[in-house]
Amino acid sequence: MLAAAPAWGGGALSVVTTTTDLKALVEEVGGDRVRAESLTPAVHDPHAVEVKPGQLARLRDAALLVRIGLDHEPWLARAVQTAGNPALARGAVGDLDVSAGVELLDAETVRARPARGGHVHGLGNTHYWLDPENARVITASILGGLARVAPADQAAFTANRARFLARLDAGLARWTRAAAPLRGLRVVVAHDSWPYFARRFGLIIVAAIEPSPGLPPSPQSLGALTAQMREGAVRLVIAEPWSNPSVVSQVAARGGARVVTLPASVGADPDATDYLTLFDLDIRRLVEAAAAAPR
Repeated sequence: MLAAAPAWGGGALSVVTTTTDLKALVEEVGGDRVRAESLTPAVHDPHAVEVKPGQLARLRDAALLVRIGLDHEPWLARAVQTAGNPALARGAVGDLDVSAGVELLDAETVRARPARGGHVHGLGNTHYWLDPENARVITASILGGLARVAPADQAAFTANRARFLARLDAGLARWTRAAAPLRGLRVVVAHDSWPYFARRFGLIIVAAIEPSPGLPPSPQSLGALTAQMREGAVRLVIAEPWSNPSVVSQVAARGGARVVTLPASVGADPDATDYLTLFDLDIRRLVEAAAAAPR
């Protein structure tokens, strides 16, 4: 594979990622030796993306494509084919699936594709970056991918990752202390993005507003959900910046809960400027919302 790697002719290494979170982590490992771009904006349904002509040009010129993998990016294969860069084809030297080595949740759940659209997490829940501990595995994969296409810079990439992991360790200690009041908190989520975050910080996800990822709820499912919320003492509804605000507020009001909007990706809020500040922000908002929520 190393022998097949394209020679990189100096300058910043062109890397394309499928999310802003992966872009942030590529920049942590690559430093000034990479120039990274995300195909997905921060405030967007990550499973439904229209790749623009300018982004196709970046794909054509990229040395490395970094993706979440599983079935998170159903739009990606067509974009790579259109771009016509064989180095980024599935399994090629420039294709990097960072889900390898991650302990996936819901991987054994049998899921049928909804009849009315939506998508499934058929290979496991794809939002694994929302457990910050998984950044160890993700950045190890990124280090390996960057070293494949720019082996002369491997030592720099290794040093950059070590510095990032030291900051991550400090963050994990900080977040664990701050999130202590959240353990056992019962929540409903708008989209099934949060099981890794919930496992790390002790939340209990009772249900999701979407009956299947990407599928709008019916009046019947909303009625059953709000009854379940009242019976189960759900105190918070976790929305994302791209969630339907009218549906979320209706569910919270009828279920007797409070809404908190959390960015699930870097850049989805002005204060979520990088991977670590994303968790600083989300935990702070959750703790504040839980303290103000109905009891």
